[in-house]
Amino acid sequence: MKKVKYIIGVAALALVTTANAREVDETVDAASAGHVDIINISGSVEVYGWSKSSVEVTGELGDKVEELVLERNGDKVLVKVKVPRNNSNNISSDLTVRVPAGSSIDVSTVSADITSEGVRGEQHLHTVSGDVEAEAADSDVAAESVSGDVDVTGDGSDIETQANTVSGDVTVINVSGAVAAEAVSGDLLVRDGSFDRAMLNSVNGEIDYHAGLRNGGKLVIETVNGEVDVQFHGDVSARFDVETFNGDIDNCFGPKAERTSKYAPGWELSFTQGDGDGRVSIKTLNGDVDICR
Repeated sequence: MKKVKYIIGVAALALVTTANAREVDETVDAASAGHVDIINISGSVEVYGWSKSSVEVTGELGDKVEELVLERNGDKVLVKVKVPRNNSNNISSDLTVRVPAGSSIDVSTVSADITSEGVRGEQHLHTVSGDVEAEAADSDVAAESVSGDVDVTGDGSDIETQANTVSGDVTVINVSGAVAAEAVSGDLLVRDGSFDRAMLNSVNGEIDYHAGLRNGGKLVIETVNGEVDVQFHGDVSARFDVETFNGDIDNCFGPKAERTSKYAPGWELSFTQGDGDGRVSIKTLNGDVDICR
């Protein structure tokens, strides 16, 4: 009997919660290549590029949300979930925002996941607690989370990509040009594409670079506690400087590593591949380093 009452109580609570959530469906005209600011404290934000010259916002607002602000000022559109001051209860809002595909966007949240697809302008995506998933094409992307995973997937175009998190993994797939990725506690993966500049840093986590390095390109990888796996796509021409204090170095296409000292556990490797017009620097304190192509 108690179990039946509990189930009925949970169902009733779910109905109340659903009833308190307010649906939103609003639209405003927008420039085809304008800028859209989106601010939502808690919940989720999904942004999709489309062919219309308008910004459409659909979804649900939390019970305590004061209002949804949707306004245009010239080429700029503001989408903001307005919440009471000093009130963090019942403000979780889930938004789906459709913007002109050529728009640049700036999405800011505190406790919410962010997803973007089909946006061809510059993207700045920031959350404190939540995951960020971005589809990149044509323009630069900066995606960051304090506590959450960050994933950026491109179409191979040359752009500048920044992907950072404090606690979480960073994955960058099929972007080219320049990439800077950092995680304090988490793994980094850069796969596909080719780069003029790649800067990868982690304190506690593995770093995998499976991509091309262009002539004159620069690859810098540093981690304190973690293994490094570098798999070059195609030929590489660069000066290599590799070192690890507590780990092994395995190089499949060049000379073998040497001990830094007969009294210390460290290994180091310096050599030139091809014309040596690029630069590869890899450092780890505790972890193995594998280099191949």
